[in-house]
Amino acid sequence: MRALVIGAGITGPVTAMALQKAGIDATIHEAYERTADGVGAYLNLATNGLAALRLLGIDHRDLGGFDTPALELRNASGRRLAHLAMSRDDAAGTVSQTVRRSDLYVRLRDEAVRRGIPVEYGRRLVDAVPHRGAVLATFADGGTAEGDLLVGADGLHSRTRAILDPHCPPPRYTGLLNTGGYASGVSVDTPVGLFTMIFGRRAFFAYANRGPGDVWWFANVPRARAASDDELAAYTPDRWRAELERLFADDAGPALEIIAATPEIIAPWNTLDLPTVPVWHRGPIGLVGDAAHGISPTSGQGASLAIEDGVLLARLLRDHGDPVAAFAAFEAARRRRVEKLIAQAKRTSNQKIPNPLTRLLRDRLILPLVSRAAARTTHDWLTDYRISWDPPAGSHPARR
Repeated sequence: MRALVIGAGITGPVTAMALQKAGIDATIHEAYERTADGVGAYLNLATNGLAALRLLGIDHRDLGGFDTPALELRNASGRRLAHLAMSRDDAAGTVSQTVRRSDLYVRLRDEAVRRGIPVEYGRRLVDAVPHRGAVLATFADGGTAEGDLLVGADGLHSRTRAILDPHCPPPRYTGLLNTGGYASGVSVDTPVGLFTMIFGRRAFFAYANRGPGDVWWFANVPRARAASDDELAAYTPDRWRAELERLFADDAGPALEIIAATPEIIAPWNTLDLPTVPVWHRGPIGLVGDAAHGISPTSGQGASLAIEDGVLLARLLRDHGDPVAAFAAFEAARRRRVEKLIAQAKRTSNQKIPNPLTRLLRDRLILPLVSRAAARTTHDWLTDYRISWDPPAGSHPARR
């Protein structure tokens, strides 16, 4: 089989490498003329995502991140509300990683290229249609490509998703603006790798001690409606810095010192998700990653779910030997898991929006219950999830 993979972010290279492992040739088509090196903030890679990468022979120590095994939640007065493990894989000796998005993207893309997978830039998808038992893709540059299947790994604003279902609901605004940065030369009184998260009086602030004088942070700023492009552009660097200083002026903790020590604060953006995507696939065309199930960063699972997707889809294509059957099996295996997590992430986002009633319920009821449950459990449905690459029992040798 030959696969067309649309999108060269995180999901696309992982999917292409997994397809190669399954014996399927893949070419990645990226809309932009240039790479995204150095673009974006950072993200969390949980142990379920790291385990899927290990199946591809990719070691977490090569991703440029650092261990972040736990988080601590505090209120605006500095009182500790909960201390929670993020994710741990005792068998493999790994814990949750925090990594710059661009570092992860570059390492995955470069590894795909090293393995001989072509990446074509400036190939913005316009249309994809079944054609003589395969798929014919048309690009904005006038070029075409043909394959036995097409995988839309083209993100939250997926063109592939729009082709499959022009009436699909658009991404949903979750009520928060997102921002962040990298502070240097500032000291915080927390262990290396611990994420400290503060439910402030006006906004949410989180930071992690990367090492001496090196602090990574993000902030979620409540806003009743999504900001337009013009409104976002109006937040010049100086104006945005002043707004953040105002928001956190009355909260306990080092937010103001961290912001002051940040040379360049990432411009704000609307936080979006996709609660449900009605159509994941049609014929030999299907979706993976954010194109199928965009999730807010609150989950800490966006990249990990996308990595799981790419590996599982490749295994199912190997096992079924037919794209239509594989895409159907993929949806059956994934939809419930990802939509459950999207709903959970939205509830978490709601807790970051100041409200006297929700604050009381969060601090006195929800977080104490979560802490007690986390202390008792020995298995986590989310981070203990593992994909097996072994063929199913009784499968035909030709499909292995």
